[in-house]
Amino acid sequence: MKILYGVPGEGLGHATRSKVVIGWLLDQGHEVQVVSSSRAYQMLARNFPGRVHEVKGFHLAYKDVTVSRMRTVALTLRTAPENLRVNFARYRELLGAFAPDVVISDFESFSYFFARWKRLPLISIDNMQIISRAALDIAVPPTEREHLQLARQIVRAKLPRSRHYLVTTFFELPLLKPNTTLVPPIIRPEILAAQPTRGQHVLVYQSATTQTNLVPLLQALPRQEFRVYGFNKEENHGNVHLRAFSEQGFIDDLASARAVITNGGFSLISEAVYLHKPICAVPIPAQFEQFLNAAEVEKLGYGRHFTTLTADSVRAFLYELDEFAEKLSGYQQDGNNVLFAALGQQLVATVANGQPE
Repeated sequence: MKILYGVPGEGLGHATRSKVVIGWLLDQGHEVQVVSSSRAYQMLARNFPGRVHEVKGFHLAYKDVTVSRMRTVALTLRTAPENLRVNFARYRELLGAFAPDVVISDFESFSYFFARWKRLPLISIDNMQIISRAALDIAVPPTEREHLQLARQIVRAKLPRSRHYLVTTFFELPLLKPNTTLVPPIIRPEILAAQPTRGQHVLVYQSATTQTNLVPLLQALPRQEFRVYGFNKEENHGNVHLRAFSEQGFIDDLASARAVITNGGFSLISEAVYLHKPICAVPIPAQFEQFLNAAEVEKLGYGRHFTTLTADSVRAFLYELDEFAEKLSGYQQDGNNVLFAALGQQLVATVANGQPE
């Protein structure tokens, strides 16, 4: 089967997860071509040479540590003409050389519009669709309700009328819509192969956050060792060790950590849950998906959810590590086999059902 796979360029979480699925599809004998942008394109092109086409994506803009809607709109309008020109060139390139039977999208727009234009069946694989396709079981405070409504509008508009939605999640929720299957998170092979131990350090990961007081904040807990990723430099500040980016180094530190402090990003939280690592989640403001992940971490007893990171909140989190570890010990998933089985079934069903209306 010929498959066009779309991966967004915003962040590397989508690319890391899609890499696993693309590799499996190739192992199954499918012919796969990929469209992506930005850093995700670069990473996937290195792993799948000759199969990845660069398109121009749309990105979020930040003001301080918060997603800025005004800046995002301005950025989109400023870059739209060039993005459209490049993307339509990619349309012609793909049409001339590759005629897919089905399109798979990990919350990526170019592949969606390609599928609609060519009347091709579309399968969605991502974690974001849970916001609009499932009934939330957490309390949403007034400060988050506007963000929830905005997130639902974005998610509903992103990949409407897909043939099927495979929604990756570490928490179960009742489904509201048909053609939807919840599957466990996609775990990269390096994490599947890791042997978790409980060391003395706490892994700290910073992504879009620019919390300038992080080092002195952590230094206020001198009896704890912190290994911090996100600043991409090697420095030691007493009990706080800044780490330059290293994929294997990060995996080793994650597998041997006693706990994890992070934002609300789905990829790292999913890997921490899989490795049974207690989580302190501090979501980036105005990103409801991160709020949801952090709230579910606390609801399930896997860790704590804080709106801001302080020395007192870290102390409170570390005080309860044994209780969190006990709850996490009950979490199990069979690698990526549930997802692969569900995707295989959908590909077979897509062929049997023919083209969408």
